[in-house]
Amino acid sequence: MNLSITNLFKVPDIRNKILVTLGLLLVYRIGFFIPLPGVNFAESLKQIQNLGGVGKLFGMMNVLTGGSLQSATIFSLGVMPYISASIIFSLLSKAIPALEKIAKEGQSGQRKINQYTRLATVGICLVQSWFVILGALRTNNQELLHAGVRDWFGLYCIVVMVALTAGTMFIMWLGEQITEHGVGNGVSLIIMAGIVSNLYPSLAVYFDLGMDRTAWQNLLMFMLAWGVAVVAVVYMTKAQRRIPIQQAKHTRGKQVYGGERHFLPFKLNQANVMPIIFGSALLMIPAMIGTALHSTWLEQAFGGQRGFWFVTSFTVLIYFFAFFWTSMMFQPNEIAKNLQENGSFVPGIRPGKPTAEFLEQTMVRITLAGATFLAVVAVFPSLIGSGRGGSLDQVLIYFMSGTSILIVVGVALDMVEKLNALLVMRNYEGFLNNTGDSANASSGWGRRSS
Repeated sequence: MNLSITNLFKVPDIRNKILVTLGLLLVYRIGFFIPLPGVNFAESLKQIQNLGGVGKLFGMMNVLTGGSLQSATIFSLGVMPYISASIIFSLLSKAIPALEKIAKEGQSGQRKINQYTRLATVGICLVQSWFVILGALRTNNQELLHAGVRDWFGLYCIVVMVALTAGTMFIMWLGEQITEHGVGNGVSLIIMAGIVSNLYPSLAVYFDLGMDRTAWQNLLMFMLAWGVAVVAVVYMTKAQRRIPIQQAKHTRGKQVYGGERHFLPFKLNQANVMPIIFGSALLMIPAMIGTALHSTWLEQAFGGQRGFWFVTSFTVLIYFFAFFWTSMMFQPNEIAKNLQENGSFVPGIRPGKPTAEFLEQTMVRITLAGATFLAVVAVFPSLIGSGRGGSLDQVLIYFMSGTSILIVVGVALDMVEKLNALLVMRNYEGFLNNTGDSANASSGWGRRSS
């Protein structure tokens, strides 16, 4: 199917879905220009540039969640609480038998899990709102908050917590509306929009430093590495390990059924971006401790997202969480049992326990390759030296990082596949309608001839 802008906007249904998606994403971006109650928005914009180590910590989480923790707006938390709640219940549904039973009940069970996730999101919002209060509002800048607010700061914190929670719940509702009435997964598109929105300020910071010969060489080298990373992410996202499955033959009278051969596809990057999210969240802890205790070593080792200790720790955490997430989500015993019940088997492998062991060994090797790919993509911006100072380093790490590429490319590929499916569905229905019209015309012609 030829996927082009012209074809997309020729179909009214697809055009409406695209316009709804763009409109809701625009509403999402507008929320970042609505300040919290009692905040001087102009002063808050000035403060973002002077957060120092705390701003560096928030930068990576903004990339992963589409939020803006260092700003004082109603959408500062982004979808981070919802993502945290979703991850928690994804793991609990595999670890707790009662939740696993609910998850297997089909759509009704999924609605219950979604309801639990929303309730957990509210609680996580109330906790994570303190990051904004402590990081963006609790400063020595007397002009940041309007007169009289500091006299009632305890009550004001409650108002801010409620406002941030309401903002996150509204973003979650926007994501659900995009998923239902738009194109693609709403939460993923919101995260992608948050990453892409940093393009202009990131490039502006880069060019404000001045462009000499060394700067152009650094820019070209990084753009080359960025292009290679995009190609690698597309290749690894689409890569699969296809295990052949043979169906047993069944004889019913004189008819022979089954005997077909198909494949069991396993994605090479089974954990997707989850190990990077977990690793980044854990690496924020020593950096925050260093900021609180004024430890220069901890701030330099983990706060700047560069250096030997950060790269080594990040790599180890990515490998650990890649295997941990895969082991939680991949159940070889259950797959082997389903294959045996359906009369299917892997050629050369006995059904039952040997099949489960074979699938587990295969997944371990696949996960090792996927974790290596994630580690390289996540840390490669830290390995590119610039020599231009901290501002340029933040552009490299926060916006054009391998994590951003992984999220943006993955969401873009998913959206292209869904648009292609909509075009195929539309042409398939048109083909059926044309066939029906031709059949009716032929029958009518036959009646008139007779």
